[in-house]
Amino acid sequence: MKKDLTNYRNFGIFAHVDAGKTTTTERILKLTGKIHKIGEVHEGAATTDFMEQEQERGITIQSAATSCFWKDHQLNIIDTPGHVDFTIEVYRSLKVLDGGIGVFCASGGVEPQSETNWRYANDSKVARIIYVNKLDRTGADFYRVVKQVEDILAAKPLVMVLPIGIENDFVGVVDLLTRKAWVWDDSGDPTKYEIKDVPENMVDDVETYREVLVETAVEQDDDVMEKYLEGEEPDIETLKNCIRKGTNELAFFPTYCGSSFKNKGVQLVLDAVVDYLPNPTEVKPQPEIDLEGNETGNLAYVDPEKPLRALAFKIMDDKYGALTFTRIYSGMLSKGDTVLNTFTGKTERVGRLVEMHADSREEIESAQAGDIVAIVGMKNVQTGHTLCDPKNPATLEPMVFPDPVISIAVAPKDKGSVEKLGMALSKMVAEDPSFRVETDAESNETIIKGMGELHLDIKVDILKRTYGVDVEVGKPQVAYRESITKRLEDSYTHKKQSGGSGQFAKIDYIFEPAEAGEGFQFESKVTGGNVPREFWPAVQKGFESSFEKGMLAGFPCVDMKFTLTDGAFHPVDSSAIAFEIAAKAAYRQSFSKAAPQLLEPIMKVDAFTPDDHVGDVIGDLNRRRGMIKSQDSSPMGTRIKADVPLSEMFGYIGDLRTMTSGRGQFSMEFSHYAPCPANVAEVVIKEAKERQEAKK
Repeated sequence: MKKDLTNYRNFGIFAHVDAGKTTTTERILKLTGKIHKIGEVHEGAATTDFMEQEQERGITIQSAATSCFWKDHQLNIIDTPGHVDFTIEVYRSLKVLDGGIGVFCASGGVEPQSETNWRYANDSKVARIIYVNKLDRTGADFYRVVKQVEDILAAKPLVMVLPIGIENDFVGVVDLLTRKAWVWDDSGDPTKYEIKDVPENMVDDVETYREVLVETAVEQDDDVMEKYLEGEEPDIETLKNCIRKGTNELAFFPTYCGSSFKNKGVQLVLDAVVDYLPNPTEVKPQPEIDLEGNETGNLAYVDPEKPLRALAFKIMDDKYGALTFTRIYSGMLSKGDTVLNTFTGKTERVGRLVEMHADSREEIESAQAGDIVAIVGMKNVQTGHTLCDPKNPATLEPMVFPDPVISIAVAPKDKGSVEKLGMALSKMVAEDPSFRVETDAESNETIIKGMGELHLDIKVDILKRTYGVDVEVGKPQVAYRESITKRLEDSYTHKKQSGGSGQFAKIDYIFEPAEAGEGFQFESKVTGGNVPREFWPAVQKGFESSFEKGMLAGFPCVDMKFTLTDGAFHPVDSSAIAFEIAAKAAYRQSFSKAAPQLLEPIMKVDAFTPDDHVGDVIGDLNRRRGMIKSQDSSPMGTRIKADVPLSEMFGYIGDLRTMTSGRGQFSMEFSHYAPCPANVAEVVIKEAKERQEAKK
């Protein structure tokens, strides 16, 4: 049975920590649950935060997918976390969504994390509506948040409703399209509202804002605009079509307000999802890539008749086994099908298919293009892998995940848990691609790496609670890098004669710094066959493998270019191995001559403080070698943006809270690598050498 995809909406809810995403999701589920099955409110059963850590810390860590119905439309909602260390969850959710609701707090406004999420959504070209929540809170100001969206996010909010009353007096909203007021009573029941005329004192404001709304909307359709300029007001249906078009082209973002906690204003947001967000067939199809990674020019159109193309965007482990959340872009997927994972090159059988309702599930027989479902029991599938028809393979653009910037050593407190720890960590790595685990070859320590202190903190917590493994945690280690600053021309000859065939390879080369972010580059300018072409890859391999450990302190190297200019070979004694050894030795010979330097990760720090503590916070960031980039005052306090080395940021949250009597908050994300000052580099190199000695 083919489904009508025009009645589908795949969308996510994203925002800063504490703007009320999860409460909003819950209210949506409550409203839609009520409407879909009259007389049954799934009270509490619809909570999308079902991890202990989430309930305790009051933050969403995992995005949970859930489906519900509103006005004959199926809504697939993905709840995403707001904390900066989990942006990876937002990023991968946005990859598979068609639309989104950006939730902002009416008193906090546009906060650091909202910016990052908004930027991700812009990159993924996701259509959005804006919902300004918590209008019942002290200090709430709808109009200020609208202005911030324009100034800070450089976006165009299209105001669709105006609030009636504010803070404790907030009772409802005026819908500008229909010029009607929606007023809720104080019972907290979302269905107890009346639709009335606009309050007298708001008539002028409503007309002013409605005029802006109409003028912005008609710009989307030349015919409608011409009639409007001739004095003919378009009807509501025409206006809605114009708004839908502009929303899908990201020309503007329909903006709503309310209080999810008090159950006021959520219905209009749901109507907006149905009216303005795109259905799966209206979104730009994903480009297909062949198995070598080149674009084929084909697109994965949302069509059940086409070959299967699906993207695994999240792995979750629960009591029923591993769940692979999958967005189907084209084709059909049924229970018992065999699918090809283009990343591993292996096929797997689909055991069971389920549709998720937060943490409860319904078994289904098949799913089709446009659906978001979970597959139970996939073995080797990870986030970002493409599942496709084995007879007709293609890859969808894979997701790119940032490299971790911080690592700590962990060891189980009782020696019997070593195996248990290993199994738990491998499950956690499958669930979160920004989390990595390595074993140090020399010391045999288990090292976990992540995006920040909180990220690793929560991983240790999950080990303890979910998997019952208590671990001892080492001191956090920063992911330093090494590079060179000087251009060098050099030569190296590798000779070995000892009975039987010898080894011979000579290379002349230029070793120089590359541009920041370019990584490792290799080029051969050898002419005339002094180094035969078949040995070039061996030279490249020798150098590349040396770059994994720098000569200063053993950190990986970045941004260096190696050019092979000339050399010599022996017809009998030269081999690929000989040239590889020569390249490794040449690297060791030249690295120290090329003025090497240590690079440290610099973080983009965004700190918020009440006005009376600004001086202390700035002074403290300066002491941490921070570069202050900007400071913006708002009625709530001051936001300070700075670039600060990661090594100086450990334990910052405690210090910030002490300085600001518990009212300060901050977020940080990786920005770039920069050279370490000499005094800092000395200490880091000394410590690294001591660690290496201790391991011996």
